[in-house]
Amino acid sequence: MFFGAVQLGLMAACVVLFVPMGMAGWHLSRNKVLFFSGALFITLAVFIHLIPYFPSFFPQTPSVMFQDPATSSCISSLNDVVFRPNSDGYLWDWDNTSNSRSYGCEFQKLGRVDVMDLLNGSWVVVAGDSQARLFVVGLLDLVLGADEMELIHGDLFKRHSDYHITVGEIGLKLDFIWAPYVANLSDVVVEFKRNGSYPDVLVMGSGLWHMLHFTNYSDYGVSLRLLRDSLNQLVPVRRKFEMESDSDPDSTRGMHLFWLGMPTLINGLLNTEEKRAKMTREMCDAYDHELYKSKILRRDGGSFLLLDVGTLSGKCGADCSLDGMHYSDVVYEASVHVMLNALLIESHQKL
Repeated sequence: MFFGAVQLGLMAACVVLFVPMGMAGWHLSRNKVLFFSGALFITLAVFIHLIPYFPSFFPQTPSVMFQDPATSSCISSLNDVVFRPNSDGYLWDWDNTSNSRSYGCEFQKLGRVDVMDLLNGSWVVVAGDSQARLFVVGLLDLVLGADEMELIHGDLFKRHSDYHITVGEIGLKLDFIWAPYVANLSDVVVEFKRNGSYPDVLVMGSGLWHMLHFTNYSDYGVSLRLLRDSLNQLVPVRRKFEMESDSDPDSTRGMHLFWLGMPTLINGLLNTEEKRAKMTREMCDAYDHELYKSKILRRDGGSFLLLDVGTLSGKCGADCSLDGMHYSDVVYEASVHVMLNALLIESHQKL
């Protein structure tokens, strides 16, 4: 089929080229300059007509890549999770009813082998407060066995401390950085730049400490914008687990960035009077508003994909929380799977 098109094109080119040139030569033989100009014009015209038949001979500028609308829709539906009570507490899953946003997206609950395969050889950094620490627990629960989790539990939960672990079996490096304020998160970014070393996956989240100790949503918004500006200066780095193909070893991509949203606060369950006075529903809404105003989230043109712990914890409800701020493992397990499925989508992988 292809060669038929080429032959037809060549035949048409010959007609277009030689017939006009013969006629031009007959009428313009006494004016060599005019003849040459006419021949050059016709040759260029034929050359342009032949380009579509031989695309491999002519370099082309890269085409603009537009995100598949279906993929974009699924990315935005990752937090569409439902919780159902059972004898042991609560179970979670994506809402797969026909009228849900996540219907047809084929999100997956990943097992240990799948998670290890996805994160093989990666460097994951989680920076934030106690919510971020619980997120790390949810991630490690999917990578390590129960005995291993018991061994590291004490070190992982040392108050206000960093934590590092390397899972030698898959070459996974995981760092938790205690960073309760947004200014601390900006310091983490500056440190990456100073060292010239960047993680493959970066999860950040902050707000609860600022709300309790400063109770100033405007100042929180300023800090978020400073963090956004720092992130914009980061150099994209190779994502080892997300290469386009083995034949393209030089391709590079930016980091996977996730923002760990604040949980739904249940004022009546908060364990101190100070928390109940300062961490009200109105103040939470004001802090959330500053988050969206800062344009740090991808949905608003920023870099972070939101792990919407607020929505997830709100759906699980008061029965999932003991102190009105921290939630049971099922909420963080769901948020970890939201992140993992985002990685699957963005790296075009299926497990």
